[in-house]
Amino acid sequence: MSPAPPAFPGLRPLHVRLVPLRDAVWALAPWLLPCGLLLLWQLASRFGWMSAQVLPAPAQVWGTWLEYARGELWAHLLVSLKRLALGLACGVAAGAALGAWMGAAKRAERLIFPVFSALAQVPTLAWIPLFMLFFGIGELLKLVVLVKAVVVPVTVHTFVGVRDVQPRLKEAAAAMRLPRRVVLRHLILPAALPSFMAGLRLAVASGWAALLAVELLASSEGIGYLMVWGRQLFMLDLVFVLVIVVGAFGIALDKGMDRLDRKLVFWPHPPAAALHPAPAQGGERWQAWLLPLALLALWQLASASGWAHERILASPFASLSAAWYGIADHSLPDALAVSLGRALGGLLIGGGLGLLLGLAAGLLPWLDRLLGGSLSVLRQVAVFAWVPLLTAWFGLGEAGKLAFIALITFFPLFVATRHGIASLSPQLEEAARAMRLSVWLRLTRCTLPGAAPAIFAGLRLALIYAWLGTIGAEYFMPSDGGIGNLMIGAQQIFRMDTVMAAMLLIGLAGAAINALGSRLEARITRWRTQ
Repeated sequence: MSPAPPAFPGLRPLHVRLVPLRDAVWALAPWLLPCGLLLLWQLASRFGWMSAQVLPAPAQVWGTWLEYARGELWAHLLVSLKRLALGLACGVAAGAALGAWMGAAKRAERLIFPVFSALAQVPTLAWIPLFMLFFGIGELLKLVVLVKAVVVPVTVHTFVGVRDVQPRLKEAAAAMRLPRRVVLRHLILPAALPSFMAGLRLAVASGWAALLAVELLASSEGIGYLMVWGRQLFMLDLVFVLVIVVGAFGIALDKGMDRLDRKLVFWPHPPAAALHPAPAQGGERWQAWLLPLALLALWQLASASGWAHERILASPFASLSAAWYGIADHSLPDALAVSLGRALGGLLIGGGLGLLLGLAAGLLPWLDRLLGGSLSVLRQVAVFAWVPLLTAWFGLGEAGKLAFIALITFFPLFVATRHGIASLSPQLEEAARAMRLSVWLRLTRCTLPGAAPAIFAGLRLALIYAWLGTIGAEYFMPSDGGIGNLMIGAQQIFRMDTVMAAMLLIGLAGAAINALGSRLEARITRWRTQ
């Protein structure tokens, strides 16, 4: 029996008529925020709310884009891309070979990995003053910085991928007595490829950011140089254009890595790093000291034999003496304390905002729809590309440094918190409703504990970024003390011993921050293993 027709065929219920409007608003929601910001930007420039030197009009930015897109922009971009390609080729090749060697050979792991891990604790930016003394400020400096930024993630992920090949697969290959080349091609490489691709994705992002950083500091061509030139002349319209170009290229890199990952890794695979190597026993424990002692002896021999000038290569004793006197006169601890305070302040601002906004976006689908797309685009802009704008808006003082650190720590916590809440099991929500929990209890007893692993993974990353951002901020905004400012000053007067002493403290601080993040995550989420 068919339903009776409505009494007034020309009229439909209100909620039915509003469905198309609701769907249209939902589809347009990701565009509301950028369009609103563009309108606000136009109004601010139209009515003179801010100086044109600080906030150029959209029409001026568009005109600058048309002017520089005729040739000069692409010449500088091509220079940067050539540097990036060469650095990636060298760093990926070296990292893949080193990681595969350590993953396949236990002795190589015991000999090399402790030294590699210790050197990796020093952020790439902290090496730049040392590299400037060794290699000057030419093309070799850019290549060395890029290789340092790329080789660490590729080595670590390749090492984990090769080391953690499933034991049952290895046993099956041994039982069938397969040739080593067959095992390498059809077992080791496919099993390690997912982890290697994760490292490659990190390496591309790290390399692009490191390239911009070194071009901002020491270059006469490239996108970073063009940004510094525009900032010095207060041509912020040009800086805006370059930020957009950097963001567009970052998006293209990310999409390219996604396509490459889907094309190469098309089979199911278990999570990487699920297994852990057995602890060293007996004499194996001493093998980890062989390489650092050999490097220390070579360093001392090079210094004593005069292979390089003492202002370029200070001896180990001179570096330790500089560290001792720097600690005794409080110059090093005071500089380190200033830097740690900045890192904590920027983390509290940026990380706190990222946590709150990620929590809101995870709980409110409409807010996630409104903000998610715009923030995903902004996240693809290499963080050092924001330095010229931030220094123009906030100056070179403490406000500029905190703004930069807050920006670099915002995205890790925002992305991790939003992802953690979106990935919660629906059963938690059903249980909360069945128990009729209040909104506060539901948040504190179900949502936050369930998302805690993701949130604290984001916090660990934000801690590392805060320390990296602090060093970078002190390089680009050299004022008001700090360990980075101390290193730049020592590099300018060729005090290699002071540079080495500061690098030692930076590495120890980075290791302590990483350990703090791990301990905090393990303590807060210990209920999951009980």
